[in-house]
This record gives sequence, C-alpha cells and structure tokens, in this order.
Amino acid sequence: QVQLVESGGGLVQAGGSLRLSCAASGNIFRFNVMGWYRQAPGKERELVADISRGGSRNYGDFVKGRFTISRDNAKNTVYLQMNSLKPEDTAVYYCRGYSTISSTIYDDYWGQGTQVTVSS
Repeated sequence: QVQLVESGGGLVQAGGSLRLSCAASGNIFRFNVMGWYRQAPGKERELVADISRGGSRNYGDFVKGRFTISRDNAKNTVYLQMNSLKPEDTAVYYCRGYSTISSTIYDDYWGQGTQVTVSS
C-alpha cells in the first residue's frame, strides 16, 4: 500500500506562485505516471500535469506555460511549481500515481488533496 501526501497549498494573490509537493510513502518508480489533478466546486476533476517514469510531461491546455511538474525519485516526491496564478486556478489539487498495461490502469493511488485559493 502506498500513501500520497500533498502539501504546499494555501491562499495566494493573483499573479503569485505556489509549489505543491506530493510525498509518497513508497518508491514512486513503481508508477508509470505521476500526476496532479484539480477539482473546483461544481466542476469535474481535470488533469493539470503528469510526468512519466521516463520524464515525459503532459499539461492541461489551461496551464499555458505557467506550471511545471517535476519528480525527485530519490525523495519519492513529485512537485508542481505554479506561477502566474489566476483566480480560476482555485481548486483542490490532488496527486495521483498509477501504472498502465496496454492502456489499462492499475495500481492507482490518489492523495487526499490540498486546497489552493487564488484571490483577485
């Protein structure tokens, strides 16, 4: 069993920055992909960014160069650096780790989430 624990959320003014961390209780190298998702009130959960074991990155269209995902395998931690934050970035941010075989997801873990609030 793996636990993913997010930290780094909080209240920030528009234009500011936050750095989220996701610390895993086990070796994150077991996962093909580590990612950050977010869910705002009344909206569906959406992908913010993910990073593969090999280092390939994907970002949601709304990121537009503002966020950067990275991973430190030695520390079993994934980071999300968020710059130029906007009020519409306000949401609960979740960390996820999962593996895939032939597009079938397994070994799927989620963290409890961390609140990010951006004031205008």
